Amino acid sequence: MPEREFVSVNEVGLRDGLQNQSVQVPTDGKLRLAGALADAGIRSMEATSFVSPRAVPQMADAAELYPALPRPDEIEYSALIPNMKGYERAREVGVRSVAVVLSATDTMNRKNINMSLEQTRRVCAEVVGRARGDGIYSRAYVAVAFECPFEGTVSGDRIGALTEEMFAAGADEVIVADTIGAANPSDVFQRFSDLARRFGPSRLAAHFHDTRALALANAWAALHGGVRRFDSSIGGLGGCPFAPGAAGNVATEDLVLMLEMCGFRTGIDIAGLRQAVEIASELVGYQLGGRISPWLQSEDRRRSGRDGRG
Repeated sequence: MPEREFVSVNEVGLRDGLQNQSVQVPTDGKLRLAGALADAGIRSMEATSFVSPRAVPQMADAAELYPALPRPDEIEYSALIPNMKGYERAREVGVRSVAVVLSATDTMNRKNINMSLEQTRRVCAEVVGRARGDGIYSRAYVAVAFECPFEGTVSGDRIGALTEEMFAAGADEVIVADTIGAANPSDVFQRFSDLARRFGPSRLAAHFHDTRALALANAWAALHGGVRRFDSSIGGLGGCPFAPGAAGNVATEDLVLMLEMCGFRTGIDIAGLRQAVEIASELVGYQLGGRISPWLQSEDRRRSGRDGRG
């Protein structure tokens, strides 16, 4: 029997999921969550961001957190880098994989990081170029890749051009991000199919939010467009402050269950993810969980009842 095809799941809950939470999560709590995710089989995590502590207080402990992350020989940890100063801070503590964010529209860059599109393109190119020279793996997010909350629909031509620019600057991987959860499966399939033909599917990843309850459907469409690497967030943590009603990233447990049920291999254990969801819920002060949570709970009750009768 042939081995099932592997799909890589990159956990972003520690960074993208936590960064906008109102509760300040302590470093030891983040390390507990990272440990639970590692125990569940996660082998790729975006762990923190080396941004200004004033701008994002939740990430103020980046330099303390990163060297303490569990099982560094087994897990690929990455960090989000806003500029060259952040890159130098990350490099000092041994970060070996970095990510930059390039929003596809001028207004989104100005609202998000107070830089124009041209300035952001230049800064991102400088960081990934420096990383390549230093032998550090680099990812480039192309954000609001389907729709911008300020400028509306974003063309595939623009996404293709920005993706090409990031690869030319030295990025190892480009993550195409539906930042506000506005994409639909038809557009997702077309966009990723086009990008995969142009750049090769192995160099691309997908990042979906669940604002319109389409994140899993969009992941399935991207999968059929050739993508084999996806971002997700434990329990569906996350959100975008610029998108009214925006939900978090596609929940890791939902994505893993879909992939495994459809014959792909992730190496990730759902029971272990449930433990991580409970830890994340404790840390943020409210109950998290993907769309599979009610079904999992019903399965618990069913098994409990069956065991009780036996």
